[in-house]
Amino acid sequence: MRPSVVVNVAMSADGKLSTRERRQVKISGARDFARVDRLKADCDAVMVGIGTVLADDPSLTVKNPAYKLERQNSGKPEHPVRVVIDSMARISLDASVLTKGEGLRVVAVSKRADPSKIETLQKKAKVIVAGDNEVDLVRVLDELGTIGIRRIMLEGGGTLIAGMIRADLVDEIYTFIGNIIIGGKDAPTLADGPGWTQETEFARLTLADAVRIEDGILLHWQVNRG
Repeated sequence: MRPSVVVNVAMSADGKLSTRERRQVKISGARDFARVDRLKADCDAVMVGIGTVLADDPSLTVKNPAYKLERQNSGKPEHPVRVVIDSMARISLDASVLTKGEGLRVVAVSKRADPSKIETLQKKAKVIVAGDNEVDLVRVLDELGTIGIRRIMLEGGGTLIAGMIRADLVDEIYTFIGNIIIGGKDAPTLADGPGWTQETEFARLTLADAVRIEDGILLHWQVNRG
């Protein structure tokens, strides 16, 4: 069974995820951080692209001790499986996502990745080779389904999110919109890359909920699949 995918991002009022230099900016506050930690704890896996790993070095771990205990009591590891989409196997073996916290790591690469890098990486993570020039996201999700992953939280970046939307793999989107304007035509957005030119290609959403949190608003969207 292919896992469901929920995108979670925080963006500025003008739709930017960070600065044009990919420098991380604090957009939301403590209440939203707690919401994100809860969502992460409720998922079987957390997925990011290699750009996010290189720019931010996230650990993708659950922070709240109570949530970690909940997971353990239900027979799960403290942290969800951490998944990195990395076509060329550029990830450092010292990356936080590979070294912090217990649990399974998965790195998905393409056939273009250096075989020696793949061999070294296999000491730290389960490596999925899928796709010739880029990672085949459908095949990756299908393989994740075979190891029992049913729900994935996708945290970015914009290129990966756009690819997942294009492949019709996203089910829900949470966007926290904060009270700042970052600006810059080169600053990353929720869906980067070439974009879509025809209205028939646009992803269509249904607004499920809107909640004010601190000085921003959280929008919960359902993606109209197919």
